[in-house]
Amino acid sequence: MLRFRFSCIIACICAYCWSNPYNIAPKAHVTASSTLSEEYLPANVVDGVIGVGNIGEWAEKGENNYWGHCIFPWIKLEWDEEQWINKIILYDRVNRYDHIAAVRVEGSNGFSKVYHGLPNHGLPYVINIPKMKVSWMKFYAVDGDGKNLGFSEIEVYPSPEDYVDYVSWVDPYIETVPTRFFYFITGNQPYGMIGAAPITRNKNQGGGGYNYNSNQVLGFGQLHCWMQSGLNIMPTTGEIDPRKGMLGWASTFSHDDEVVQPGYHRLFLQDYKIWVEQTATERSSFYRYRFTENDNARVILSLGSKLGSVVMADYDARVVSKNEIEGSFVTKDRLWGGPQNAKVFFVVQLDKPFEEVEAWNRDMLLRDSSSFLGEEGGLILNYKMCAGELLQLKASISFTSIENARNNLLNSCKHWNFDEVRKNSQDEWNDWLGKIEVNGGTDAQKIKFYTNLWHVLLGRHKINDFSGDYPDLTHGKKILSGPRAQFKYISDFNIKTLPKDRLGRSKFNMYNSDAFWGSQWNLNILWGLAYPHVLDDFAASLIQYDTNGGLLPRGPSMGGYSYIMDGCPATLLITSAFQRSITKKWDIWKGYEAMKRNHGQGGMQSFEISHLQPFYEKCGYVPGRAGFTIQWALEDWALSQMAKSLGQKRDAKHFAKRSLGWRKLFHPQIKLLFPKDEKGQWMSLNPFNGQGFVEASSWQASFGVSHDLKGLSALMGGKDSLCVKLDYAFKQSVVSNFRHSYVDYSNQPGLSTGHVFSHMGQPWKTQYWIRQVCEKTFAGITPYEGYGGMDEDQGQMGALHALMQMGLFCINGGSAQYPSYEITSPIFDEIIIHLDSDYYKGDTFKIKTYSNSSENCYIQHASLNGKPYNSFLIPHDKLAQGGVLELWMGKNPNLSWGVERLD
Repeated sequence: MLRFRFSCIIACICAYCWSNPYNIAPKAHVTASSTLSEEYLPANVVDGVIGVGNIGEWAEKGENNYWGHCIFPWIKLEWDEEQWINKIILYDRVNRYDHIAAVRVEGSNGFSKVYHGLPNHGLPYVINIPKMKVSWMKFYAVDGDGKNLGFSEIEVYPSPEDYVDYVSWVDPYIETVPTRFFYFITGNQPYGMIGAAPITRNKNQGGGGYNYNSNQVLGFGQLHCWMQSGLNIMPTTGEIDPRKGMLGWASTFSHDDEVVQPGYHRLFLQDYKIWVEQTATERSSFYRYRFTENDNARVILSLGSKLGSVVMADYDARVVSKNEIEGSFVTKDRLWGGPQNAKVFFVVQLDKPFEEVEAWNRDMLLRDSSSFLGEEGGLILNYKMCAGELLQLKASISFTSIENARNNLLNSCKHWNFDEVRKNSQDEWNDWLGKIEVNGGTDAQKIKFYTNLWHVLLGRHKINDFSGDYPDLTHGKKILSGPRAQFKYISDFNIKTLPKDRLGRSKFNMYNSDAFWGSQWNLNILWGLAYPHVLDDFAASLIQYDTNGGLLPRGPSMGGYSYIMDGCPATLLITSAFQRSITKKWDIWKGYEAMKRNHGQGGMQSFEISHLQPFYEKCGYVPGRAGFTIQWALEDWALSQMAKSLGQKRDAKHFAKRSLGWRKLFHPQIKLLFPKDEKGQWMSLNPFNGQGFVEASSWQASFGVSHDLKGLSALMGGKDSLCVKLDYAFKQSVVSNFRHSYVDYSNQPGLSTGHVFSHMGQPWKTQYWIRQVCEKTFAGITPYEGYGGMDEDQGQMGALHALMQMGLFCINGGSAQYPSYEITSPIFDEIIIHLDSDYYKGDTFKIKTYSNSSENCYIQHASLNGKPYNSFLIPHDKLAQGGVLELWMGKNPNLSWGVERLD
């Protein structure tokens, strides 16, 4: 049963009112002034059949007298209980002869307003109204043309006061303008194998995938993964020449009649007059197409072209029956390196037999065959469809075999009940999103919080089949080598099977994922708090990659390596899992030995510059690369902490010593870190130009030595001196909303900066500045704002903002021998973390605030389980036992609270 409570402080969201919550019109009793016949009953306006002429419509029995007077009709929706609403969508009848042009909308609360210019032909008319509580809404036609006026459909959407679940709070549109191909995935379960969504721009980064500013659909891709995409499906009508490519079969669409939710998507292909609904299971996607006109229909399966982040090629497709297609294609030309020949196997099933199959390969059209091969092209399934008729399609994929693709489909979706699959999909999303429950704050803050969690749970996809089989592409022939992302290879294809538990289930999953670079300050923390089984799973997966290929991956790609970013960030994830006893799915010693090897010569930490490993060992820094030095030092410290916990004293001492080498890059006058060459000479002293850093500058990266803040403060002349310098950096960055300035919260190297103050004895400055970043950098909930205008990076920025909203953080990512969380300044009145009983003793950990507001951002005093609590740190072991942390807030800083340390 879902745990959900509504005690939020209501505030106006903004000018945008997205149709993300559920339409409540079907719950209403419908009456009308008159009815043309039994085929045009008032209840048809809430039946979900939209824009089909003479089907699913309500029409009045109209009269026109000889001088042209028309008796205008009315229709009324009435609910058993009062409803909070803020949006209505009206769909006129489709025929061109009977058209309501203007309508007066009245509510039981006294609301009355006339709306003009309703479009004809069944197109949507959106009415955004001030949120109001009503028991009925009445719609009077006040102008129109024709005789039998009426509506095809009326949709009514609730305001946040009446949201019924967590899915309703998620707004997938947020910052869908400047994002990446895999950012927006509505046909996806948490970490699901299938990641389906409409494609509006066929590019990878800089606004690729689903872009809110685009008004055309290029198809529905079944894979939206890190450097993996494919199986583009598009329903059409009329004559289409597929050789023209996506722009040849593209269709315009509108956000006005679109519904976007986790696990569900609905839109109308205007050029083809087709309603498309999409939902998903873990390993299959499910589509329901409703054709609104009699026409020849085609379902296009594009199997050979550039799609998002890769190129599909070498397709091999076969007709299994009149209801099923199977096949495969190769994906290549991955932008950021890695295996260049990963294969995708697929099965597509339809609930109606197609009449004919065609195919195309480049400029050739192919017919009269049951098997098709090609380089660039795909298949076309031909139908004759009637107005109002439904066609359903299911698709499943595998990265190992067609048999496993079919088995994935059979085990995830055996039936053709679309509504049941949608319900199960969204029930699962509600269960996952509900692991953290927030109350209080504004509507906008809650929308952003649950959208943050959606992104945390969305990306990073499973690559193993239901059977446990998965592709091992860790070995192959190098075809291009260079710095980091340019390393490409043709992989050897091997199929391996995951170990099973006593019930025959896979013990863990294998993943395709963007880099874990920087995840110590976001995902590693949040997963360990609310989703420890996910952190456990990823740790096991990373270690399995090492077992297969001898390297811990940075960004695992299709069972192989991508070498994106730098260092060995897997160490920070695995050690953070170990220190919090999240080790049910992997062998501790196996993981430890893997990390030790990967921190040595030829390991992932120094993979592309292994010739510099001896210099780092001897001198303590990486010549020319201050950014690498900072990261390697943090990773070495994390490994030393695990060695210490395991009683490996020699290793602990060795890696602890290496973790302090960054100090040699500290400039005593400028008091920041800068790169040095092999002779120890400064290579640059410009703190803004980024030379020697990774996507950062000296100002942004110098405070990232989370493991040795005491050493940093000593070099800077003491804690107070460090705080003065850091406070200056924040003040200089206010005008840029803490992006691309002295402080930069739009990219990973600077994500821990504001929390440094707490460790310097000034937690009130952390409370203040983190609130400022929370509100200025990440608070946007429009298609153009939300995550600082940079890559959200598959949940990393979402996790960071969620932690800020909760008032929790961990500056060392949880890799300390005795990990603790830092208490900052929550924006909600209550946060409830439902602890996983498989890992933690407690049931819930609650954070409650009093007198909380935007102005009252400072903690005055606190209590833990009813007893005064004066430290800004709370040990993980204590939090895992459950309890209640209470915080009393005020507008002035309390300079004595939180200055005590546990260590």
